[in-house]
Amino acid sequence: MHRFFSSTARIMTTKRISYQVGGEVQGVNFRSFTQKQAKSIGITGFVSNASDGTVTGEAQGSEDKLKEFVQHLNKGPSAASVHQVEQKDIDTKSGESSFDVK
Repeated sequence: MHRFFSSTARIMTTKRISYQVGGEVQGVNFRSFTQKQAKSIGITGFVSNASDGTVTGEAQGSEDKLKEFVQHLNKGPSAASVHQVEQKDIDTKSGESSFDVK
């Protein structure tokens, strides 16, 4: 009896995105929430408050982990009111091992 296995296994490639979150996202613990979610998922990068009232940052990980991370960005902590999340692919960074609040 011969068994044939599909060779469609997904290769885990690393991606990096930049993101910007708009809405009521400053002064509501959004950055610490984002760091906690990133660490629990296994994402590296950073998050910071921008002068225009948004929260911005970069995140790196597998495509599946980044999708999960962006879902958390869209929700935010309970005190936040997220109106939009913009993201774009950017070049990956090597040697990064944490997710920092800036």
